[in-house]
Amino acid sequence: MSLILKNPHSVLAALQTRPEDVIDVRLPAGKPSPAWGDVIELAKQLEIPIRTTFAEETRRPAADQKSERTGAAQATVRERNGLLIEELFANAESSPGLWLALDCLQDPHNVGAIFRTASFFGIKGIVMTRDRSAPLTATVYDVAAGGLEYVPFGEPTNLARAMNVAKTAGIWLLGSSEHAEQDVSEIPRDRPWMLILGNEELGLRRLSLDKCDQICKLTSKGTVPSLNVSVAAGVLMAELTRKA
Repeated sequence: MSLILKNPHSVLAALQTRPEDVIDVRLPAGKPSPAWGDVIELAKQLEIPIRTTFAEETRRPAADQKSERTGAAQATVRERNGLLIEELFANAESSPGLWLALDCLQDPHNVGAIFRTASFFGIKGIVMTRDRSAPLTATVYDVAAGGLEYVPFGEPTNLARAMNVAKTAGIWLLGSSEHAEQDVSEIPRDRPWMLILGNEELGLRRLSLDKCDQICKLTSKGTVPSLNVSVAAGVLMAELTRKA
């Protein structure tokens, strides 16, 4: 399946990592922005078709994408394939780090933001639930601004099984909940972790919580008791990737 991407950073990342999956680049008449200029330069080097679009040729954006002005620049890019869960954790012992699992996140903007932050912090991989979760639409790719091209991911049908596979690979499971007693600063850094993030409204499911080795929270220093899941994910990633 192909996607219509409108963020030049997401398109540039696709060109850099898997140019064979970039079908074409479509530009409105006139001078492109500097960011799209970088896309055009690399697309020409890779001999990717570049076309000039007009109003009647502009394709309808995905249902969850914000509408753009008529004739906005865009590119047609095939979806990136995920990995098998066993592949995602294959090098856990020889290359420890931090993994993420998203337990039924439903807002594509949250998922995209988490992928972008995960790329920034060098996260080893992301597990997503295939059911009751936001699919990896064009919006996710564009919000991720290229991050989705650099972070390995898997979409198993069963998160509980994926958590078991992670444990077998030597990874410890860390749940996040505002109701936890332990602050994230108390989590030991001497082992590989997979941080499990819950649904925007309901948090982690009971089965996911029961499988975790530890549960942590971000302790509020002010009057607001909790954060949006993508913001909380960023703070948790920053803390858990910090060297002791």
